[in-house]
Amino acid sequence: MTTLSRGQELERLVGDLSRALETARRLGLSTTVYLLSMALAEVREALDAASDGGDDDSAA
Repeated sequence: MTTLSRGQELERLVGDLSRALETARRLGLSTTVYLLSMALAEVREALDAASDGGDDDSAA
């Protein structure tokens, strides 16, 4: 089994959250859609910070 980098792990998580978000949207689960949207935004921010080589808490 190969070890993924932080960026690869975050990219995988973005994909998983995106798929879950679309499923929740299709099912009409509005609260779940909102929560997954917030989680997706957080992970994308961390991914951007990781790709910039910065600290993912620097924008806070």
